[in-house]
Amino acid sequence: MEPRLVRPYRAGPMTRRFERFVHRGAAALAFALLAGSAAAQATGAPLRIGLIGPFSGPSSDFGQPMLKGVQLAIDEVNAVGGYLGRPLQLVVKDDQGNPDAGLKASQELVAEGVTAALGFCNTGVAMKALDVYQQARIPLIVPCATGTPITAKFKAADSYVFRTSARDAIQAPFVVDEILKRGWNKVAVFADSTGYGEAGLADVQAALAARNLRPVHVARFGLGVKDLTEELKAARAAGANVVFSYTVGPENATIATGRKALGWQVPQVGGWPLSFPFFIDGGKDAAEGALMAQTFIAEPSNERRAAFLAAYKRKYNERIPVPMAAAQAYDTAYLLTYALLAIRDGNPTGPALKTALESIPRVYYGVVATYDKPFSPEDKDAITANMLVLGKVARGAVTFANPEDARRNLMVQRKATSIAAGAVAPTAAKP
Repeated sequence: MEPRLVRPYRAGPMTRRFERFVHRGAAALAFALLAGSAAAQATGAPLRIGLIGPFSGPSSDFGQPMLKGVQLAIDEVNAVGGYLGRPLQLVVKDDQGNPDAGLKASQELVAEGVTAALGFCNTGVAMKALDVYQQARIPLIVPCATGTPITAKFKAADSYVFRTSARDAIQAPFVVDEILKRGWNKVAVFADSTGYGEAGLADVQAALAARNLRPVHVARFGLGVKDLTEELKAARAAGANVVFSYTVGPENATIATGRKALGWQVPQVGGWPLSFPFFIDGGKDAAEGALMAQTFIAEPSNERRAAFLAAYKRKYNERIPVPMAAAQAYDTAYLLTYALLAIRDGNPTGPALKTALESIPRVYYGVVATYDKPFSPEDKDAITANMLVLGKVARGAVTFANPEDARRNLMVQRKATSIAAGAVAPTAAKP
């Protein structure tokens, strides 16, 4: 049975009603009721929220969708009263995917008095800036960057760093399990020299070691490399039957086109960057069949996702370049708002907001997941392994690699009750 491709969306009567519900801002009506305000436009003094990411430069292909996902949610929340009648005001900083620029922009956000910050797409950029938020006691929620060290840098109970993207410590074992099911057990790992590549390589090696395996070849390279022919030849000579790539930019496409030029027909797998335009458009037919971990695939598989896709299309009139980035960012903005509205005295200090995020009192029925206690003092990662599905590049788009994932995706997953490295019984919520 072939997986479904992304198809033109035609809403049924029930879905059209739900879309109107979201479009009018009624998805945020619960916030207005919680805050004791009418569902009216927020008019008080703005509450400043930082937003930082690569909105220009080589990582903007997923930085821009992150920005637009956050803006869509913030506009909906403000339309029904914001926080106690105060609009949420985004203070946007472009880190350009550069660690030094990210550090400077983070210092500026703190100096400008933001209550919280959302952001980072690049692990290396985030890692250089985390101390800024921790020392200022300003909560940071990371919607995109997936490097495992991000939420491991500080002691969990003391940490002001939260995350709503799937850390590589669960992505790597998930993909390793999938490739072993297919008999691909001779793995060549191609990892860039950034913080993302470094952490991803360690996670893949750990996932293989847990199965008494090790890579048959490891290739390291810098960003911007245009030719990896010699490394690909070495991987082929080592007997690799699958290439696991860990890089966020066009280097993924360099690997794919290099394999094609050599006539080496082995699959390419990896984390979520294999769903990015840099890979799919850059690799063209060489990208076909690539497999990657995903939390969200842009198909209207249930009412929430259909409404989100329709609302994004209405607002921006474009196909989402990286749907995961937009969906995770959208949910992140709502989770922040839920936490804010648990602070009823109108004084959301950093410590108070940290505590509120760790004990969000209400379930948020999101696009990526159903968030029921997504964070706690001991756990700052909202995504667990049961929320992942396997994506596949097919005819220039990402779809479900496994038909059972497409069926399971009709139900929005809840956080697993145990986060021990991944293998836990999944739970689900109705769409």
